[in-house]
Amino acid sequence: MQLTLEIHPIENIQFGDSTRLQGTTLFVDADDLRRLLLEDTSLIGVEFDIAQPGESCRAGPVFDIIEPRAKGPDSSPDFPGILGPPHTAGFGTTHVLEGAAVTMLREKSPGDSRGATGYVLEMSGAPAAGSRYGSLHHLIIIPHTKPELPDHAQQKAYRLAGLRAAVYLGRAAFNHSPPSSVTFDAIDPPAKDRDGLPRVAYVGQIFSRQRKPELDEQILYGIGTDGMLPVPLHPDEWLDGAVLPSYHTSLGGAETYFYQNHPVITELYRRHQGRELNFAGTVATIASANNFDRERNCRFASNLVRSVLKADAAILTKFGGGVPHTDLSETARLLETVGIKTAVQVTDLARDHKVESALLFNFSEVDAIVCVGGNSTSWRVARAERVIAASPELKEVLTGPLEMESLNVIGVANQQGASRLRAMVY
Repeated sequence: MQLTLEIHPIENIQFGDSTRLQGTTLFVDADDLRRLLLEDTSLIGVEFDIAQPGESCRAGPVFDIIEPRAKGPDSSPDFPGILGPPHTAGFGTTHVLEGAAVTMLREKSPGDSRGATGYVLEMSGAPAAGSRYGSLHHLIIIPHTKPELPDHAQQKAYRLAGLRAAVYLGRAAFNHSPPSSVTFDAIDPPAKDRDGLPRVAYVGQIFSRQRKPELDEQILYGIGTDGMLPVPLHPDEWLDGAVLPSYHTSLGGAETYFYQNHPVITELYRRHQGRELNFAGTVATIASANNFDRERNCRFASNLVRSVLKADAAILTKFGGGVPHTDLSETARLLETVGIKTAVQVTDLARDHKVESALLFNFSEVDAIVCVGGNSTSWRVARAERVIAASPELKEVLTGPLEMESLNVIGVANQQGASRLRAMVY
């Protein structure tokens, strides 16, 4: 199993009379893309806009951000289980429009802990500098669904539209020679000349049952997480469309773009290729709703790391708020008790911004803890010259000036290692 990413850099997006890649400029035929998306009868209309780095532009509420990618011939399907058959992801060639993004908005405020603004895309100032998304060129999709649709059906329509648009744009790179490419080394079985290097695994939560899943959430190969046990995945499956975020973006985010560029997996690959370690593989798991499920899932995950991946060490990350700390720390504790070294990543979500409130577990065995930022940063942002939203009411809310916490700016806080900010003790 081997995956090659053909990298096509994008430095500008414009609307045009055809969708094509011309140098580093991506031209988008809005009418053609609209016809494609409206094949889904849940949608009664779509609008498009473009946001460029550095402009005084604000968009929201954001449902998802996706890197435009498309699979080449003789490869695994595009987003298997959703756009394609549920075949194994992660092999063959994937064309990547690096520097571009498809940003899918919601029609209304999500009404959860992110408040009236939801997650906001900020394209200028300090919040943009703190987000990986502030430097991208965004095609923004403003959806309009049938008014009688329930929330879960609306969100499914957003998901399908965003993925279809991302693949549509990615196909503009077909028949273009990429300036660069990345091929991920095969990780199993390890070559004989790699004997002696430590085997390191990754255990990543992809959902938290502290939140009730939607009826038709498509998280792993097109299905939800009801009854899910931890499952071993090849790293390339994460990077190539097998795993998608919940309809309700996690506190400290996990967008489709994040999974496509997963920082822990790509860093483990970098160190694998540099012969610092053997990348043993990954386990996808969830945070549980009760102690019985938690014990089962944590023991199942730790056993996969020990007995199937035969790892010497593991890196663990969480998804969601405070409850997932319990699953994260218990899995790490179980691994440490059988001699497998662990490092866990956590996010400071304490509203009082005190160190004592930030750590939600205390096991002496789990002593390698990395804090990857949190909600301790906020900004007073100026009135935006341009606001992109689905309704005049949302535009008024987003125009500003606003006081914005880091968790509200999409891409600033990330629990899995993609944050540019970190918590400091002074």
